[in-house]
Amino acid sequence: MDFSGEERIAAPRDVVWTALNDPEIMRGCIPGCQSIERLSLSAFEATIKVKVSLLSATFHGLLTLSNVDAPKSYTLSAEGKGGLAGFARGSADIVLEEWGVETILRYRSKAELGGRLAQFGARLLDSTSQKLAEGFFSDFNAAVVAKMAAG
Repeated sequence: MDFSGEERIAAPRDVVWTALNDPEIMRGCIPGCQSIERLSLSAFEATIKVKVSLLSATFHGLLTLSNVDAPKSYTLSAEGKGGLAGFARGSADIVLEEWGVETILRYRSKAELGGRLAQFGARLLDSTSQKLAEGFFSDFNAAVVAKMAAG
């Protein structure tokens, strides 16, 4: 599954960059995220509950940052196991472009699912993955703007 998109955020790039690396902001924006903990500057451990059609699963996994070019871009890779539901792994290339006093966040993602999740069919999984990504970036946008307003 591959998908991409962009989000215009009413905040300077350095503020957006800081938020992308803040576990608390990420926890509040990742759909179904139950916990996220920083292990190092480039690694996080997360627990995320996902529901696809009738199947609900809790994934435990690792998020790692690579190709870091602060505050412009990085690659976020994730790998998680959901017990009987299977596994999920993927990556997202995130690019932040200054646009006046705003930031354009562009992403290109790819994901792979295995086990019971993969049995639901590519169309359903593509649709669900795209919806989850759009929800994350929309919520992230709102969180950054709210943080800016709070000072």
